[in-house]
Amino acid sequence: MNTANLQLEGVLLALAALTDLLKRKGLVSREEVASALAQAEQAAVEDHRRPPDLSVANHEAMVFPIRLLKLANAREDGEPQTFSALATAVGQSKPAR
Repeated sequence: MNTANLQLEGVLLALAALTDLLKRKGLVSREEVASALAQAEQAAVEDHRRPPDLSVANHEAMVFPIRLLKLANAREDGEPQTFSALATAVGQSKPAR
């Protein structure tokens, strides 16, 4: 596996943990985080400066981190999940093309 991928896995897990901390401290709500991530996904999808011939695989790679954080945010129990569990959930929740 590419080392950069492992680093990104760590960064995403750290962001999920920090987001969870902010929610537990009452600084942001689950809904506010969900809204911010939805806006990020929409901005990524609607970027008109992106090359028009972007492959489906590249598009999915671009929105994967956002979708992973959205699923991590939606957890009720606050228990940390592994990257592989979250990544599997992202794959299972992908919209049909």
